[in-house]
Amino acid sequence: MVANALPLSCEGKISHWLKFKLFIYLYPTPSISVALFENCTGCVMCSEDNGCIACQQRLFLLIWRDGIRQYGACVHACPPGYFGVRGQEVNRCIKCRSPSCESCFSKDFCMKCKEQFYLHKGKCFSSCPPETTAQPSTRECQERCEMGPWSSWGPCTNEGRTCGCKWGSATRVRDVIVSGNKDEATACPGLSESRTCRMRKHCPGAWDYCVLMALIYHLSS
Repeated sequence: MVANALPLSCEGKISHWLKFKLFIYLYPTPSISVALFENCTGCVMCSEDNGCIACQQRLFLLIWRDGIRQYGACVHACPPGYFGVRGQEVNRCIKCRSPSCESCFSKDFCMKCKEQFYLHKGKCFSSCPPETTAQPSTRECQERCEMGPWSSWGPCTNEGRTCGCKWGSATRVRDVIVSGNKDEATACPGLSESRTCRMRKHCPGAWDYCVLMALIYHLSS
């Protein structure tokens, strides 16, 4: 038989791609071809009824269903709702289990949710779970933070000085206490705020800093 024409010693050395080419050459059928029609771009094996069956080495095989039929296509990157898995024989696009997931790391761990959903610990929710707060910019649920008391206002300063100018700035800070399940809590960022304040305009026994800066600027211009 023609099928035995290939020496057994060569069987382990021939590439997966060449095996498919050899199979099609030795056993031609009217329903299978090698990228002969437009819906078979990147295919190694292609069916007129089902599209791609096997892809070129670096591409991913994407299979989707329409009723009882399924179709295959070879793609460079998996579309939203799928993640890529590279294998020894074939690279596949695997569908995320959750229909509300746009991008996933594995079948059950979502990294980005569709627009109307929020992400929390690898899953998508229509609203954030209790003890979490929705972050509009990232559409993620963050562990809710309980704020500690504000500190006293710091000294009124301008460029590090506490006198010699009319106006300066004062700052106060507060820490945060994470609420909810402390074992799974995430750290919240510390907060600070500043306000404008009136300084001691004259420094005793020294030139006023702001007056001195104004004089230097006037002399250099």
